[in-house]
Amino acid sequence: MEPASRLRVMRATPSLLKDLRTLRVVVYHPDDADGRQLTQQLQRIGCQVQTFWPPAPTLPEGLDVVFLAVRPDVIDLGFEWAKSDEAPMVIAIVTYENPTIVEAVLRIGAKAVLPSPVRSFGLLSTLVVARQVCDDIKSHARRLRKLEGKLLGARRISEAKSILMRTRNVTEGQAYDLIREQAMNKRVTTEDIAAAIVNANEVLSFGK
Repeated sequence: MEPASRLRVMRATPSLLKDLRTLRVVVYHPDDADGRQLTQQLQRIGCQVQTFWPPAPTLPEGLDVVFLAVRPDVIDLGFEWAKSDEAPMVIAIVTYENPTIVEAVLRIGAKAVLPSPVRSFGLLSTLVVARQVCDDIKSHARRLRKLEGKLLGARRISEAKSILMRTRNVTEGQAYDLIREQAMNKRVTTEDIAAAIVNANEVLSFGK
C-alpha cells in the first residue's frame, strides 16, 4: 500500500469504528445458535439490529448493512434490492464453499464473507474493512461519474463549436467565445449552452 493510502486508512479507522455504533443492520439468518451469536455480537458492538428469515424481497428503509446467510435454499431468490446503486453494504455468511455458493456471493455484491459458524473474533475487523472497501468503491464511482460528465460536456462543446463554425462561418476560437458569452449572460455553464445548440441543430435538421 502506498504511504498516502496507508495514512488515509489510518485516519479513517477511528471514524469507522465510531460509526459502527450508529449502523442500522439487518441479519438474514435462520433463528439458530449461529444466527443468535451473530446478532448478539452486533448488538455488543452497538449496531441497531433487525433479524429475519427467510430473506424478504424488499429491505427495510434506511439500512446500512445486510448480513445474508447464503444457503442453497435461498440462492435462487432474485435479491433485486442488491442490484440498486443505493443498496446497503452486504456481508455474506457461508457454511461451505462450492461454485454455486461463490457465484451467489458475487451476484449479491458482497463486500466481505464470514464463515459459518460465526465467531466473535474477526467480526469487528470484517465489518470495519468491508465498510472501508464500500466507502472506497462509492468514492471511486462518484469520481468516475464526475469524469464521465466532464467528458460528455467536452464532446458537446466540441460539437457545438463545429455547428457554429459551419453555420456562422467563424473560427473555432470565435465559436467558443460565443458559447462562453451566452453562458455568462444566462448564468449557466458552457456545457448547458453547448447542449442547447446541439439540440436546436438536431431539431432544425430533422427531416432534411
